Amino acid sequence: MKRGLKKAQMKLSFGMIFSIILIVVFLWFSIYAIQKFLGIQRSIQITTFSENLQNDINKMWRGSQGSQEYEYVLPKRIKKVCFVDFNQSSRGRDKDIYSDLKMAYFGSENMIFYPVGSGEGLDSKEIKHINIERITSADNPFCIDNIKGKIKMTIKMMPGENLVTITE
Repeated sequence: MKRGLKKAQMKLSFGMIFSIILIVVFLWFSIYAIQKFLGIQRSIQITTFSENLQNDINKMWRGSQGSQEYEYVLPKRIKKVCFVDFNQSSRGRDKDIYSDLKMAYFGSENMIFYPVGSGEGLDSKEIKHINIERITSADNPFCIDNIKGKIKMTIKMMPGENLVTITE
């Protein structure tokens, strides 16, 4: 007696196939939405950092003298915050990234996030009331490392000066 070979056949209804497609689409949309929300969060952190830094500099600039250490929060993808004087040549410990930073320079910026492109659309900004020549006298660019999402810097103004300096 010969037994015939039977081929297994799998039948999926149209409703089952449609359900699987909908699940895949919902998962893709969920992942996309989460990424967009995280991008918005990073943009808010960067904007808040820039505004707080300028406000702290303005407070020191309005006073006659002082020195204060500040800590700011930034996304971890930003490795450094650099203050650059593009009217001077590169020098110091971070001189090798000077040409990279120049890609984010459009005429008046003196603060740039490194690596360029990590600033969520705000890669460079002009910070007012700072003595960029003094800040970059030894190191141009003068960069402060982002350690675990935190930037620490000292903002100070010496007696008889009319601009603020920034140090680590």
